[in-house]
Amino acid sequence: MADASLAQRAEELRRELNYHNHRYYTLDDPVISDGQYDLLLRELREIETEHPELLTADSPTQRVGGEPSSAFAEVEHSRPMLSLGNAFDFDELAAWHRRISGLLDDEPFDMVCELKIDGLAVNLTYEDGVLVQGATRGNGATGEDVTRNLRTIRTIPLKLEGFVPQGSQRLEVRGEVYLPVEEFHRLNKEREERGEQLYANPRNTGAGTIRQLDPKVTAARNMQIWVYSLNSTDGTEFIESHWKALEWLGNVGFRINPNNKLCHTLEEVEDYYRYWLERRHDLPYEADGVVVKVSPLELQERLGVVGREPRWAIAYKFPAEQATTRLKYIGINVGRTGSLNPYAVLEPVVVSGATVQHASLHNEEYIRRRDIREGDTVIIERAGDVIPQVVGPVPTQRTGLEREFQMPERCFECDTPVVKAEDDAMHRCPNSSCPAQFFELLKHFVSKGAADIDGLGEQWCRILIENGMVFDVADLYSLEKDKLLVLERMGDSSSDYIMYNIEASKSRPLSRMLFALGITHVGSEVADWLSNWLSKKYLGIRDLANVTEEDLMTDIKDIGPKVAKSIIAWFQTSENQEVVEKLLAADVKLEQDSLPEIAAAAPSEAAPFGGRTFVVTGTLSSLSRKDAEAKIKALGGKIASSVTKNTSYVVVGASPGSKAATAEKLGTTILYEDDFISLLESSKGFHPNLWSLGLDAMHSSQAV
Repeated sequence: MADASLAQRAEELRRELNYHNHRYYTLDDPVISDGQYDLLLRELREIETEHPELLTADSPTQRVGGEPSSAFAEVEHSRPMLSLGNAFDFDELAAWHRRISGLLDDEPFDMVCELKIDGLAVNLTYEDGVLVQGATRGNGATGEDVTRNLRTIRTIPLKLEGFVPQGSQRLEVRGEVYLPVEEFHRLNKEREERGEQLYANPRNTGAGTIRQLDPKVTAARNMQIWVYSLNSTDGTEFIESHWKALEWLGNVGFRINPNNKLCHTLEEVEDYYRYWLERRHDLPYEADGVVVKVSPLELQERLGVVGREPRWAIAYKFPAEQATTRLKYIGINVGRTGSLNPYAVLEPVVVSGATVQHASLHNEEYIRRRDIREGDTVIIERAGDVIPQVVGPVPTQRTGLEREFQMPERCFECDTPVVKAEDDAMHRCPNSSCPAQFFELLKHFVSKGAADIDGLGEQWCRILIENGMVFDVADLYSLEKDKLLVLERMGDSSSDYIMYNIEASKSRPLSRMLFALGITHVGSEVADWLSNWLSKKYLGIRDLANVTEEDLMTDIKDIGPKVAKSIIAWFQTSENQEVVEKLLAADVKLEQDSLPEIAAAAPSEAAPFGGRTFVVTGTLSSLSRKDAEAKIKALGGKIASSVTKNTSYVVVGASPGSKAATAEKLGTTILYEDDFISLLESSKGFHPNLWSLGLDAMHSSQAV
């Protein structure tokens, strides 16, 4: 048996670790390093392993999950988990407001607006401040006991260290558990690499994660929660409104969505809805609408429930992002790496406010796995600015006239036999001189994230090829203004602009040019790794023809055999070597600049921007956003797409939009372009401690 001092130490460790979990996962404000946290967790785990009698339900060591279960027990909810009525436009929302106002004899009331998270509703039960049970919504009256899985979610407190009213022995709260969009894409990327069927959407994947029989599977995924209601009232009678309940829940340790808003009028509700309708794709989770709730709890009781829906709440839904239509036939285009990319030609349909006539089908395996046939009624999905894609067919709508798709055996552009490697999901045209392939490569080479030759859009790329002015990407650097002026609709100012940008592109960072070359499997991130590695090894771009797969995979941990093989094959191809030589002869900078050398020479935490997260927004006058982000990464910083409490600095250019406003709201330091450029200039020959002091001083001065 453990002595009293050991038991006391275990309790101290549990309390301290739960506190740090809350600071890190709920408040986004850690006060100790990951290494310090790991030492505390290791000490507690060792005590519990040697003395199992000291293991408690609220121990942070239990978040990793236990052994698989064979089934879930049923849980009867103390109060039903109701569903919500829907409003699909402002007229329907106004009708709901008039209806409940009449029931309340036109008594004025505040409303709470919350983003409607597309996840899985759960009920959490605490006794004496310790989590004892977590259940799914189920049919509303009865759910499934998924306590062991919910314990693995770090934003769910195992023990409430905050204030709990005296006499409140049992506390029930409800929330929405969800899979972050970034985690969803990570899981699908891994499945794609393993050749497994991709998950359909974050909502279904998250729900399946919570209902895993093996808690270790749940623990391995970064599931999150937003708590949205206080279900029990024992000991919390002093709370008079839903808004105050949310504030109280946040104070005792629960994760409450900071985007919730208290509204006094229906117009404020509509403004909130419109704001998030435009920005929902900036969120790190999926939201399909706004939940509007009458705030005073006494009025909620008076309004009551009709059927299975509370009268005092409604879901004001965003426009649907899925629709069904008929797939007329499947077409093929040839990509810049020779890939044959199937796409759906559709009967026009409106999805998310846009008319869609074409949608991506990815590859033959995607079509086969989903059993998509020409003539099918299909589900179309469009999220944000992503190209619409076919989610799958509606088999019940089939007539028997549908046709199975067959990938062509020969390239329709150049009649070359199509090939498919065993480890490649794509069919490819191996002819690097294929007109369709070169057109896509040229478009990619001049694009903003690559060589960034503004003025040479898709139309001019096609015209240059059709007029025999370019046969490979290096030919762009031998173009002359007088030859451009011969082209129809090419004016003097346009030709000057194009020639200026061609010249400017010679100085792009090596990582950008490696990406621009269109090497199969080499995206912008792989290009960053590769250029940094060349700098660290003091190698030039020509040396990539002589390295081995083992060299790349050993030194660059995130590069696998498929990517390594593709890189080496590209640089060992004589036609590609000629392109590289032509680029070098044209004075195109194909060597690493000094910034990645700094990053390669110093650990990331010691680099100038080490341990700091940046968001770049707006238009910068002195460099592109891609260049700014590349320099931040080269100096050890991290890039994020949205502003959160974890964001260290927001670099602001012209017309920054909502991200600058969010930074001001959160108190995040804003770096205007001049400040940012000054920091980049002073990075050469930096001393880590002095650099950190400089950034901290800037933070302090701006905070004042």
